[in-house]
Amino acid sequence: MGNTETNNSSKMDQSPAADYMATTQRQINSSTAFDDTEYEDWESNIHIPNSILTYGSEMEEAEWQMVQKKGNQFVVNDQPFYVNGFNTYWLMVFAADESTRGRVTQVFKHASSVGMTVCRTWAFNDGQWRALQKSPSLYDEVVFKALDFVVSEAKKYRIRLILSLVNNWEAYGGKAQYVKWGNAAGLNLTSDDDFFSHPTLRGYYKDHVKASSLRFNTLTNITYKEDPTIFAWELMNEPRCTSDSLGDTLQEWIKEMAFYVKSIDPKHLLEIGLEGFYGPSTPQRFQFNPNSYAQQVGTDFIRNHQVLGVDFASAHIYPDSWISQSVADSHIPFVKSWMEAHIDDAEKYLGMPVVFGEFGVSAKDPGYNSTYRDTLINTVYKTILNSTKKGGSGAGSLLWQFFPDGTDYMDDGYAIVLSKAPSTSSMISLQSTRLALFNSLCSERCHWGCKKKKVLQNVLYEDEE
Repeated sequence: MGNTETNNSSKMDQSPAADYMATTQRQINSSTAFDDTEYEDWESNIHIPNSILTYGSEMEEAEWQMVQKKGNQFVVNDQPFYVNGFNTYWLMVFAADESTRGRVTQVFKHASSVGMTVCRTWAFNDGQWRALQKSPSLYDEVVFKALDFVVSEAKKYRIRLILSLVNNWEAYGGKAQYVKWGNAAGLNLTSDDDFFSHPTLRGYYKDHVKASSLRFNTLTNITYKEDPTIFAWELMNEPRCTSDSLGDTLQEWIKEMAFYVKSIDPKHLLEIGLEGFYGPSTPQRFQFNPNSYAQQVGTDFIRNHQVLGVDFASAHIYPDSWISQSVADSHIPFVKSWMEAHIDDAEKYLGMPVVFGEFGVSAKDPGYNSTYRDTLINTVYKTILNSTKKGGSGAGSLLWQFFPDGTDYMDDGYAIVLSKAPSTSSMISLQSTRLALFNSLCSERCHWGCKKKKVLQNVLYEDEE
């Protein structure tokens, strides 16, 4: 999750999600086994239309194939694949402990029950408690087997994974841990941004890319690079390089790493993991940034995404972090204009899909209420649909973040627990229904010109205010 604030740059230095991940990492160790009773009572009241259930069962019988990109759309089996999904970053760490592994299954079960099809999660934990990578290229096999379990369980529930490979923030190690490893090896590194420029650290990162891509899943007997359950690789969670506001350092790193990932795994899609801030190459787009500091963090939405090997664009949406923590009506127009600008740029300049990889609002924000959260989610969903109906680049969105029951002790305010948020759950389910029906009936880039148009429009826009 990301953070950028207009009035003071200090909040830009650390995202709410980064704060949350650091806290959660300490809390996970005290977690208890999962009780599904409350969820089952709630689940019995959820109804997915028969048309969608039928389509889902047909997909289970079909070959589980890679998601591909054609122009500005995702496709599977030559059908469009618009995404309604979620973030649950801690799945691997939970799966590494027998007492919490059941929560991983429940996350996928709950998400599947409301039709969500993609989960973004971490394929890293560097040098920390229950680390995947204890030191450069030294892995804990127990934790790697836990990631195997995450991939295996996701497939059982027909959910695909975006796997992020390293963190910009210190939680779960991040680029700071790579710098610590470098200094321990005798390098004289003075900035966490040396992660992007020093050849030794770039080598450490490449080794992790290789280890992850070539990992042989002990449960599915498939290497990760061959597994269609993986939707895409993400180079980094919310990369920033504030030591070079012009963006050349990060640009060169993206070029090198995109090429390397594709040399190891040319089959899977690749994205960067950006928050979406407009940078120096497009000053005319600064008006869409949430604040003036956003253009100084070394990222550049259009320039970065023009790198060869990057398949789709990413952007995040956090008005409560970037504009003001207090909930305000003005946040909603920002969300709409921010999304529309990125969708337009993905269509006109990039020729690729854009996924809004994180969005949410904290229940701890001053002025928060559940109606506001639903309004924000509905704004995101409607903006995606407005692009979808034109065959546009708005390819989907991923809620931050999705929790099962019994994990309240981890909630920093952003968690969505379906059994405790019936209105939100219904909204998620409706969005899934609309996108799944569109995916099932329309061929690539039909632009709604097919004979199914009337049926699609009826479903996509029923119950809209």
